[in-house]
Amino acid sequence: MILLDGNRLSLAQLRELLYNGERADCSYKSLQRVDESREAVETIVANGKTVYGITTGFGKLSDVHISSSDVDQLQLNLIYSHACGVGDPFPPIVSKAMLLLRANALLKGFSGIRREVIERLILYANEDILPVVPQQGSLGASGDLAPLAHLALPLLGEGEVFYRGKREKAIVPLKVKGIQPIQLTAKEGLALINGTQAMTAMGAVTYLEAEKLAYEADGISALTLEGLRAITDAFDERIHLVRGYPEQMDVARRLRKLLKGSRLTTKQGEVRVQDAYSIRCIPQVHGASWQALGYVKEKLEIEMNAATDNPLIFDGGAKVLSGGNFHGQPIALAMDFLSIAMAEFGSISERRIERLVNPQLNDLPAFLSPEPGLQSGAMIMQYAAASLVSENKTLAHPASVDSIPSSANQEDHVSMGTIGARHASQITTNVRRILAIEAICAMQGIAYRGEDQLSPQTKRIYQAGRQIVKIIDCDRIFSYDIERFTEWLKNENEITNIVLGLK
Repeated sequence: MILLDGNRLSLAQLRELLYNGERADCSYKSLQRVDESREAVETIVANGKTVYGITTGFGKLSDVHISSSDVDQLQLNLIYSHACGVGDPFPPIVSKAMLLLRANALLKGFSGIRREVIERLILYANEDILPVVPQQGSLGASGDLAPLAHLALPLLGEGEVFYRGKREKAIVPLKVKGIQPIQLTAKEGLALINGTQAMTAMGAVTYLEAEKLAYEADGISALTLEGLRAITDAFDERIHLVRGYPEQMDVARRLRKLLKGSRLTTKQGEVRVQDAYSIRCIPQVHGASWQALGYVKEKLEIEMNAATDNPLIFDGGAKVLSGGNFHGQPIALAMDFLSIAMAEFGSISERRIERLVNPQLNDLPAFLSPEPGLQSGAMIMQYAAASLVSENKTLAHPASVDSIPSSANQEDHVSMGTIGARHASQITTNVRRILAIEAICAMQGIAYRGEDQLSPQTKRIYQAGRQIVKIIDCDRIFSYDIERFTEWLKNENEITNIVLGLK
């Protein structure tokens, strides 16, 4: 059980909640803060005070006073009117992350929402009643309004959910489990949708995938190094110490460990004096992307524990302050950085693929084909990788440099952070396929060199990979191989564990 309190949720804990069956609950102290904040909202309504989002309209309509008798209807109208999301839904795992992250933010106790609503968010996450949330429609400021409105609908018994592998009306699993829909009261609709949890959830899920993929990139590149008889002097600890980047040193150290005992790698002058940059500069390039991942992780963990709605309630209701914590700029920039970092893993991987298949750049059979000419071998695999790299270049254009005004120019600068998070996810998916192609080509090169000459660690990676994709002894529909290997990289931890020395 992982207790949420609004302050200490980590990406490691989120991984346990999303992927390993761990369940969430509210900490006792956080619920006390929630109750105090709720009392403040009820006092505001009872006294007829004018407070944004509680007794006023929203956005440009914030000057319209709402009578005490209509404050509950105001919140329901807010959810209905803001549920304008379009396009394909976020993956269910992202919806689950949204539920958990919104609950965690509300448990900080600054939002004026009842504990019952927060507990319902956590119940849905624990029971895998996962809202269908369209991916498009958020500007990433004023919160992820449209996505979070769709997240809130199933609390009311409305909208759709993913449940037990099916997409269906939200009311269906509620009836099965005997769960009554919630009736929103003052400020609760606003508290549910005024936040950055769509971009943060998508960003967190993408980060967890990207971190795993970065370790896999180190392991797969080690296979390529052996397939190309690379020079290991470039990974000598002294080279990396004198530059001073810890992440670069870490990559070089992992490569040295992975390649220890290899009879395929070489020393300076044995076969050639220097390797190409895509070989010799792996620690520098992978290491720089690891630096970016560190930055992204830091920003995500801050945002996962942030109060991002508006207004916020302080000092037991003595101060209700309107601000802009819903603005997604910190995550927007982090997601753009994540996109660039992951695109570079793919870019250098594709260059290594080219060196594996191009007969002008190595001494292997042309395109790794068993019969060059009659059979094309891995020729078009490189085309596919190149296409994905080029697509990533367009997706990596920063979403955060764009803005467009909304709500009659009241909301005149927005982050586009959710778009950035979606692009980072697409790029990460593309990079996984590129690395799958590199692995297939590297294993084929090794098959020509001799599996028995691999280092002990890379031999384990090779043998695990051979369980997924067999040796290329004739041309076949390689798309199937690529997709199988891609799924394996996504779902299994074998390469990561070998790279980290856990297996």
